Amino acid sequence: MITTALFPNRYIQGDNAIEHCLGQELARLGKKALLLQSPSAHKNLSTTIEKSLDGNIKFVIDIFNRECCDEEIARISALVEANGIDVIVGIGGGKAIDTAKAVAAELNYPCVVVPTLASTDAPCSALSVIYTPNGEFKRYFMLPRNPDLVLVDSKVIAKAPARFLVAGMGDALATWFEAEDCRQSKAPNMTGRPGPISAFQLAKFCFDILLQYGVQAKIACEQKVVTPALEHVIEANTLLSGLGFESGGLSAAHAIHNGFTALEATHEYWHGEKVAFGTLAMLMLIDSEPDMIETVYAFCQSVGLPTTLAQIGLADVTDEDLMKVAELACAEGESIHNSLSEVTPYTVFAAIKAANAYGLRRQ
Repeated sequence: MITTALFPNRYIQGDNAIEHCLGQELARLGKKALLLQSPSAHKNLSTTIEKSLDGNIKFVIDIFNRECCDEEIARISALVEANGIDVIVGIGGGKAIDTAKAVAAELNYPCVVVPTLASTDAPCSALSVIYTPNGEFKRYFMLPRNPDLVLVDSKVIAKAPARFLVAGMGDALATWFEAEDCRQSKAPNMTGRPGPISAFQLAKFCFDILLQYGVQAKIACEQKVVTPALEHVIEANTLLSGLGFESGGLSAAHAIHNGFTALEATHEYWHGEKVAFGTLAMLMLIDSEPDMIETVYAFCQSVGLPTTLAQIGLADVTDEDLMKVAELACAEGESIHNSLSEVTPYTVFAAIKAANAYGLRRQ
């Protein structure tokens, strides 16, 4: 059997990593960079970034339009070609990063990712999630290679609201359960081949780190300080989850998340928050052991992840709308079909209802 794993070319993490490392690292990859910055990154980090780049590489700054969609990718690609750019840098949250990765893939340029949040496992992956301009899930864009550099400044992560770190824990929480589902069913990872045993061990390690350090990391982030616990969870959210999902595989949790994006009331909630509830529904779908279900619900409550539909904006959701979510989660080509469990719109609908009822019971 042939197995395949995917990794970024280089991963750097630490306090003041932007100031100390970004300029030197970019100089290895090109002569002129496009800095695609989220609005908040542009506001808060421009001075630090420009200081690091000064004398190392020329650059052009562009502000991300907030949605990773085909229209934004086309706009930025035209800007790159008009300005003689030879390396693309995405600086911001998951959607800004995914857009930069997609542009780099379209043009076959080196890609550098500088996440300002530890809110998703997007930074390390060879995958961009493409949405419509209105924020509804559209498709996965499989990229030809992983980023050339992922640089995570822990001080920047610590200054962001703790909700983003917690959302990243929600995204990372799914990693082991989905990878294990794929291992048992021998489903392929993002390359179309099974993952190696190292991918599944990294996914399990990701879960263990969350349980051990999640609460401490949230407390540190609330105090806007960098501690070892925060560093551990940043690495779990960003690197371990990225390697685990991409090389281990996706399953039901992310498919259920994708279904939720069709309900406008969920758009105010972060990807990882919806994935966390998708994980709880997945545990019901795959008939997980009661002790594990209790462990995961307790973890979610301890760090502030959703355990009920109301906590992702769906307090008054109808069964009709939940069935729509379930039908979308079961669409042809969705990752939920990697599961060995019986997957139909009804079984997914039932799992969502059961997950919500269990969460309400524990309140």
